Amino acid sequence: MATTRVVGLDIGTTFVRAAELEFGGGARSHRQTPTLHRYHQVPLPLGAVRGGEVHDSTTVSAALRQLWAEGRFSTRDVVIGVGNQRVLVRELEMPWMPLAQVKASLPFQVQELLPMSVDEALLDYFPIGESTGPNGRAIQGMLVAAQRDTVTSNVLAVEGAGLRPSMVDLNAFALLRAMVRGELAERVVALVDIGARVTNVVVAAQGLPRFVRTLPSGGHDATEAVASALGISAPEAESVKREVGIGLSVPADRQAAAEAVATPTRSLVEAIRNTFVYYQGNHPGAGIETVVLTGGGSHLPGLGQYLASASRLPVTLGDPLSTVKVHKQVNRAALSGAESLVAMPIGLAYGVAA
Repeated sequence: MATTRVVGLDIGTTFVRAAELEFGGGARSHRQTPTLHRYHQVPLPLGAVRGGEVHDSTTVSAALRQLWAEGRFSTRDVVIGVGNQRVLVRELEMPWMPLAQVKASLPFQVQELLPMSVDEALLDYFPIGESTGPNGRAIQGMLVAAQRDTVTSNVLAVEGAGLRPSMVDLNAFALLRAMVRGELAERVVALVDIGARVTNVVVAAQGLPRFVRTLPSGGHDATEAVASALGISAPEAESVKREVGIGLSVPADRQAAAEAVATPTRSLVEAIRNTFVYYQGNHPGAGIETVVLTGGGSHLPGLGQYLASASRLPVTLGDPLSTVKVHKQVNRAALSGAESLVAMPIGLAYGVAA
């Protein structure tokens, strides 16, 4: 039986991560169970990537070359993601036509909806349903509009490492493909991926995206607050942050650190909660049933309980490895407790869901 291998490449603020999936039958589909053959990550110095965009192409390219040398991936073809506040995602109904024609017509249909010129944007459309109304047959979907230079900077860094981007995908959709499988594909679920500087919130209903929002904050905001409050380095502050967590009892000598962590974390949780409220206010009768956390920032002790209390929703830590096979050459033990970090590269490797 023919097989195909796909590598999803996640370029984050503090790490580059790649996952290689093998699909049986030579096709990529969200319905089949692929095998994770390789996973590796390499740290990035702060400042190389800012707000989801590559700012130091030379440094990122060097990290990617190291990632490929150490990870021993079988191909240099990669699917990369994009997702920050310069990427607009919104629901859009269009008159029914074949999808290729819908996408070709976007520059003429959406200019008034964009905060940018269509000449400066890369446009895509993700169909989620159809309907028939007074004006005839229509297609419902999600419009994606990304600033062209946001995508270009990431692509150039990847090409500078000798890799070949075969697709540029939306991080939010990748997250959905990695996590909304099995039982979650039948429910209304909010996915919250907390990175160092960017948090992606995706609400999916019965396996389809219904709402996407990108928040310009993440786990490193709390790290910086601790470093400033205590006058210590960022690595030291990261360790202290993980020690005190949020909403936990701490000794007197850690009170200043705990408050430093709490202030930006409360703001982030409030922004996430407000996102849920906004979605549910615009989708009556289809309320969020559960919340799934992924990303490095989701591992802050006490965060899940804090978000559950603020949103009054059950919150769990995501495990994208629960719905894939893991090849014996992957050190599964090394990923224990860090499964949620693999969600984005695995989702990117799925490519466009069939």
